Amino acid sequence: MTYRRAALPAVVGGVLVTALLWWAGASAHVLHLPGAIDTFGAQAAADLERWLAPWSYDPPASFQFGSGVSDGAGETAGSDADQYLALYHTAMQIRFGAVFALFVPGALLLARRLPPVHGRMPAALLAVWAWGLVAGTLAVTVSAPWLIASRGHGSYRFLPQLASVISTGRQAVVVAALVAAVGTVLTARLTAKDAGPLPRRHVPAGAARLAASAGTAVVALSLVILSYQSVAAGIQTAFTGSGLFAEPGDLLRQWLLLGAWTGPAGTPLGDWLLYRAADVLLLAVVWWALRWLPGLLTRVTVPALAVCAVCATVLGLLAGQLLRMATDGTGLRWGLTYLSAGLGDGVPAALTFGLAAGVTAAVTLRLTGGRAESDDAEDAGSGDRGGRDGDGGGGRGGDGPDASTDAHADASTGADAAVQKPSAP
Repeated sequence: MTYRRAALPAVVGGVLVTALLWWAGASAHVLHLPGAIDTFGAQAAADLERWLAPWSYDPPASFQFGSGVSDGAGETAGSDADQYLALYHTAMQIRFGAVFALFVPGALLLARRLPPVHGRMPAALLAVWAWGLVAGTLAVTVSAPWLIASRGHGSYRFLPQLASVISTGRQAVVVAALVAAVGTVLTARLTAKDAGPLPRRHVPAGAARLAASAGTAVVALSLVILSYQSVAAGIQTAFTGSGLFAEPGDLLRQWLLLGAWTGPAGTPLGDWLLYRAADVLLLAVVWWALRWLPGLLTRVTVPALAVCAVCATVLGLLAGQLLRMATDGTGLRWGLTYLSAGLGDGVPAALTFGLAAGVTAAVTLRLTGGRAESDDAEDAGSGDRGGRDGDGGGGRGGDGPDASTDAHADASTGADAAVQKPSAP
């Protein structure tokens, strides 16, 4: 699919996800009304308000602006609060603008390299959904410094504050990104209807499996090794200091750890294995996606495979979290909002190691599969030339010169003849 055809679906998805998040934030104050509390319950209404507050232009009641003390030069407490409120509004404007600006390039790349046609529809839908969650998380991260500064004490424990802000608002993004993904994919399917046949590459199975295993090993580094409790504790406490950038442990945990786990000490082995099933599912989703992506992409490039690997890691996280929600019997008595509290965790780490996994898989695929593809193309090209010569002698009759010309063109193009085989009339 060309950029011109892929641009419209990407813009439609960007507008959808931005509008839905803005609408969700504007609806946060409704949860204060008695009717909402009676409908959802006090605890559920409080949880929903906490999920929607990061996307609301109205700051939450617990939000504190500055100190409000006059400086003796005519500045009043009210003017200080207004200035901090204006800074908060600036942070929200940056947040919504960043959602749109970050969603569109990723959706454009996915719509072009993974168009929703010829069996690619489910893969394209899931990839755009995951990218919407990544765009929302990055938008929260980009706007976090302005939001922290609007509280009036941005120089105090800045990095822990940044880590706290990054981890908010993800539940609303999961729902909004799903709706935006549906709109993006449906629009892309309409724009690609008259685009003609889109190519599908033949990738040697051994090379694809090796590339998927290499990429999955990179994700397993975070999930199995770095996320182990003792190692994770060492990461969080290894860097200490003083001043503005002191205590980066919380921020490192956000960007390096896909989970947190320990051995089955003090826990029944069956329960421990059931909890680890979510991690196994994550790795299975990543491996399976990296195994089949080279054949689904219209062209295997490092950016395309890296973005798709990020989406696969995020989807693996969501699948594991949904599995934990289904198997966590202790949370059933607390309701759906309690079970959904962890939905969307780990996206910054998925972005970090998903990119590394995609680059690793692309390099491995190029080193192991490039020569095999060239050999296959040359073999197919020589076989096609033999068939064309036979057709030219017996089937064309008086068109012998044309047949010899076609055979000469096939001989000069080599591997291209294996990809696009002209049919004899």
